[in-house]
Amino acid sequence: MRLLWRDWILEWRTRYALSGIVLYVLATIVLVYSALIDIQPKIWNAIFWVIILFAAISAIVKSFVQESQSRQLYYYNLVHPLALLFAKIIYNTTLLFLLSLLSWAALSLLTGNPVKETGLFVLAIFLGSMGLSIAFTFVSAISAKAQNSATLMAILGFPVIIPILLTLVKIGANALRLIRDTSISSDILILVAINLVLLSVALLLYPFLWRD
Repeated sequence: MRLLWRDWILEWRTRYALSGIVLYVLATIVLVYSALIDIQPKIWNAIFWVIILFAAISAIVKSFVQESQSRQLYYYNLVHPLALLFAKIIYNTTLLFLLSLLSWAALSLLTGNPVKETGLFVLAIFLGSMGLSIAFTFVSAISAKAQNSATLMAILGFPVIIPILLTLVKIGANALRLIRDTSISSDILILVAINLVLLSVALLLYPFLWRD
């Protein structure tokens, strides 16, 4: 809990970073609305998840990259590596979930709300926030150890997030009733399974990164 609280304090002290992400989300929504005006539900679904993807990249990939070498050495002597990883994943999931709800509200305010099954859409946002947070947090940890290689981050992140995004778009289409898929439960279980696999890989490999 102290590590989680520390991340919130650091984010609050550097409010310009969070303000920049919120500005990006709102500016993108206004730009999309100005360009398209009448947004069909199928386009709305795709645009929403694209906005969430770029919000996740802006908000999460800096998790470990922004930590200085001296601060990492300080953490190394004080906390367990998995405690630090869990704190960052929980913080990033919460932040991305709130940004997603803000994006949904702003996009609905301008274009109308096409979501027909609110519970299913909120569940997709939560599982998507968790999956993207786990993936980008771990990629950020690897990138930080590789001297902040942006190229490495792009190479590692791309194949990990594609299955998450494809599943989210499908669940979103069901929530908007664009398709009537009887296997929606399977799609949710697939998304949960992807999240668990990513979390397991992160838990297994992060201690080795920590000692490097």
